[in-house]
Amino acid sequence: MRRDAREAAFQIVYARLLGGDLGKGARSALYSRAKLSEEERAFAERLAQTVETHREELEARISEKVVRFADYRIYPADKAAMLVALAEIGYFDEIPPVVSVSEAAALARKFSSESSADFVNGVLGGIINA
Repeated sequence: MRRDAREAAFQIVYARLLGGDLGKGARSALYSRAKLSEEERAFAERLAQTVETHREELEARISEKVVRFADYRIYPADKAAMLVALAEIGYFDEIPPVVSVSEAAALARKFSSESSADFVNGVLGGIINA
């Protein structure tokens, strides 16, 4: 299921935001634990790599919409969820933007808080509706 693959990509992005990197073995364990198919693993890898490749651009899009928060005040889990969603919105034409926003809010709700889900939804909604 793409939701599980997206969550795996989120965890990879989150680790990178915290200054770490999941090596091949850790990623493999992550994918096995999530019971991802080869297709889902490929999706997760492509998504995480897209975030890494375009991270500066994606972070700039977030900063443009979050004018009352300094970057360091955004929870890393919230930022990771938004980066994953923006990578999908910008580089995965087969995924409707509203799906990416909804999934990002769900990730924030699961890994951060209910208010974080609202924050992520608001920021991303502002970006896709601009």
